Amino acid sequence: MYTFRYIKEFIVKSLPVILLYFLSFSSFENIKQFDNLAVFSFNLHMIVIYFYILKFPDYLGIGHIFVAGLINDVVIGTPLGTSSLSFLTMCFFTTYIRNVTLRAKMTAEWFTFIPAIFFSNLTFFLIINNFSNLSYYYVELLANSFFTFLFFHIFYYFLINYQTRIKED
Repeated sequence: MYTFRYIKEFIVKSLPVILLYFLSFSSFENIKQFDNLAVFSFNLHMIVIYFYILKFPDYLGIGHIFVAGLINDVVIGTPLGTSSLSFLTMCFFTTYIRNVTLRAKMTAEWFTFIPAIFFSNLTFFLIINNFSNLSYYYVELLANSFFTFLFFHIFYYFLINYQTRIKED
């Protein structure tokens, strides 16, 4: 009985890492190839990183975030380390928010996600524009940030319900 509990706890704690690696290997960035969905894109990596670093910091480590960013760079074709630095910016900003927050409320976390996503995307944009020949437009990045902000609410409830359901068992 003790080994079953240990295995279950291991799976629960490693699920965020598995989810982050899955998102990195299966690039959702290729949705842009469809003409009807060109405006609609969001960054699920940022939502997962923000949620788990904010609520369950022991489940997702900085090393895994860095490696997932490298994998994401290889899959989507950006210079190596761009997504990693963007993800780490999100991670460090989220750690700061977690340390200065007195009471955790969903609305407060949702609105503190705005500057976190802004600085993370600013890091990504500055690296892409200054150190590569790729071109990203402000409007694309702004639309991506906006839809990521909107979908945070939905994925927050999905992830928090999953974590509470697992803890109850």
